[in-house]
Amino acid sequence: MINALGLLKQRRFLPLFTTQFLGAFNDNLFKTSMVLFATYAIFNDARMEANFNALATGIGILPFFLLSALAGQLADSQDKAKIIRLVKTAEIGIMLVGAAGLVTARMGFTTLGIVLMLSAVLMLGVHSTFFGPIKYAILPQHLKECDVLGGTGLVEAGTYIAILMGTITAGVLARYSYWWSVAAFMIVAFAGFFAGRQVPPAPREGPPLALNYNILTSSWRLIAATLHIPRLFLAICSISFFWTIGAVLIIVFPPLVKNVLTADELVSSLAIAVFSVGVAIGSIVINTLLKGRISARYSPASVIAMGAFVVLFSFECRSFVGAGSGQLYGWREFLAQPGAIAIMATLLAIAVTGGMFVVPLYAFLTTTVEKDQTARTVAANNVVNSGAMTIGSAAVLGITALGVTPEDMLFLVAAMCLFSAWLAQQLHRACD
Repeated sequence: MINALGLLKQRRFLPLFTTQFLGAFNDNLFKTSMVLFATYAIFNDARMEANFNALATGIGILPFFLLSALAGQLADSQDKAKIIRLVKTAEIGIMLVGAAGLVTARMGFTTLGIVLMLSAVLMLGVHSTFFGPIKYAILPQHLKECDVLGGTGLVEAGTYIAILMGTITAGVLARYSYWWSVAAFMIVAFAGFFAGRQVPPAPREGPPLALNYNILTSSWRLIAATLHIPRLFLAICSISFFWTIGAVLIIVFPPLVKNVLTADELVSSLAIAVFSVGVAIGSIVINTLLKGRISARYSPASVIAMGAFVVLFSFECRSFVGAGSGQLYGWREFLAQPGAIAIMATLLAIAVTGGMFVVPLYAFLTTTVEKDQTARTVAANNVVNSGAMTIGSAAVLGITALGVTPEDMLFLVAAMCLFSAWLAQQLHRACD
């Protein structure tokens, strides 16, 4: 097996990695800038902040649920590199809409600005829906089978490093000027466009595929054709629960940082950034432990450990001494407080164990079926994932309406980790 990092020297992998990295960076830069602006400059109520974050998350997920079946069919019937070029061209227009929304809201036209920003979130969801199946399905086509796990791990690690950098950048730019954010959106969109043009061709394999444009019947047929395979069923269910956990955490983080840890935008970005780099570390660690073998051996223990760290994180947040009334800690003041380093270390541990859990499961999706079916398999996973994440987002809205605090919401996350462990154990028994 080629050393995983050695794949970054290969033209069959580097342009795809770069395109995915820039897309994840820009997506997170925009969404984090929007959430921080709404949390710190528009709303002044923890419930409204959580509701807005849940709404934005749900809007971003909706296209995955509706369009993943079509996206998977297109990716399996067309040259995947051609679709990448079209998607990255669309990203430039999407960022123009998002930038206009941020500027409009900043100028005082809050309602119009929010509508434009949420419209951009919806379009970014469509963008990611059509790119998502390709970034995994193209790997077995460009890489040897023994390198697919390493490539998958690098894509996951790169994604979370990009999220890290996008999150930090959003927090820093928010402290100075949102005009810098607008410029960054556009520069990165153009860079992604040029990177996407360097991805080597990945033409259709297998017989021609007749496209079904009915989003309801195509989704149902796609899921039915995939979930009857036991290991795929268990892998997809496990991944779906993981991303439902992720959706809840992403929704909870900004209000928790502002209202429980009483810290500013940069600390909120720092918390998400620590989580992102932790998943990247976990992606690399699990690839090293498995030595390229696709196995769920470590997934049950990893997600149980994740749940334990989530419970610890909740207790640490409860004991944290907040700033005075109406005041927020800056990042230096926050890190100087007793318990702050422990909170960040626990958050890192949550993310590392999460990365160790989910990366091998994605490798199952692309190696269980024939190469001409990989994009549809990933698309089926995306449909189920998005449905589960939408339910998670709706659950956050309902639970928040009942007065449940962000630190209490973490116990729900811990319980979900236990069920994920059970699913992963069933997958391990079915495959190993």
